Amino acid sequence: MLTPFHLAFNVDDLDAARRFYGGTLGCLEGRSTETWIDYNFFGHQISAHLGEPFKTETTGKVGDHLVPMPHLGVVLALEDWKVLARRLVAHEVNFVIRPSIRFEGQPGEQATMFFNDPSGNPIEVKGFEDITNVFAS
Repeated sequence: MLTPFHLAFNVDDLDAARRFYGGTLGCLEGRSTETWIDYNFFGHQISAHLGEPFKTETTGKVGDHLVPMPHLGVVLALEDWKVLARRLVAHEVNFVIRPSIRFEGQPGEQATMFFNDPSGNPIEVKGFEDITNVFAS
């Protein structure tokens, strides 16, 4: 049974986080104070707290790409992924890895895209035609 995850992380500007997570990504805002904001991140709870963002490095080798580590992300149905990809392109998000298909024709074929929030926190969004293939190998 899948259940929502919770992730709390730091951002250096709550107003910029609010514009990005609420505006650009379209996530619904939950509770907030002067120092943090909760969001419904595609059915999961994330909490953006005012503070120093975690250090990242482009060290994760996946397929032909090096990806930022650590990163947070979500897995969506492919049609939802396509809608979000179009939304991010329309908002002129700078992609670390543009929307593309990875492992094409193989078990675990997936759509993927990487981008950063305004504080530099890397985010990956994956899309699967058949969500039961998330763990295919």
